[in-house]
Amino acid sequence: MRRKRVIGNWKMNGSLAANRALLEELLPQLAVLEGVELAVCPPFSYLAQVAALLEGSGVALGAQNLHTAEKGAFTGEIGAGMLKELGCRYVLVGHSERRSLYRECDETVAEKFAVALRAGLVPVLCVGETQAQRRQGQTEQVVSAQLQAVLRRSGVQGLAAGLIAYEPVWAIGTGETASPEQAQAVHRHIRALLAQHDPVQAEAMPILYGGSVKADNAAALFAQPDIDGGLIGGASLEAAAFAAICQAAAR
Repeated sequence: MRRKRVIGNWKMNGSLAANRALLEELLPQLAVLEGVELAVCPPFSYLAQVAALLEGSGVALGAQNLHTAEKGAFTGEIGAGMLKELGCRYVLVGHSERRSLYRECDETVAEKFAVALRAGLVPVLCVGETQAQRRQGQTEQVVSAQLQAVLRRSGVQGLAAGLIAYEPVWAIGTGETASPEQAQAVHRHIRALLAQHDPVQAEAMPILYGGSVKADNAAALFAQPDIDGGLIGGASLEAAAFAAICQAAAR
């Protein structure tokens, strides 16, 4: 049975004081949970602080992005080795905001996935369609193309060393959420596509859902057979809400 996972993406939010207050309230609530793997992804500037606050908690540290190069003249960027040295286990690649705001293409995302693997990080591959693409019936085509780029670069074994997060772009930060049935249909498609390459790896692959997951819809989403947890945005900044989502995953 696949273990549930919940990863909080803080995006460009937080402060030294707010981070401490959030985790001091949150971590005792998470300490009693069993059967679920948990992580938070703060901004780069807070990775060291959050790593220290998470020490001994069982909650892993993740980063929100990385560069394809290990080091060099890339002002404002960060390398995989730096993230590893700071204690990161996970790193997000291909988040919809990186794709839309910073024009990261499927090939760039695939390269970042491969770089993360080489550094010993667990890349969390984000895939998903826009509202226009969904209305045009292109959801499976778009998601398949995003996955195929990584399969070409790293193979099914490489992809299986990471995680996948399906995040319909139209449901991120909008308050609109894919219904459990809509989300399950795409997760089932992802698993079926992977099964064409390796049925065993496909069955074992954790596929998270991200897109306005909240305390009141998490249980219904996580009850779907192919949804293995969540990549949580705004709700991860509220201790009570994030704890409730994690509790739903642990049931």
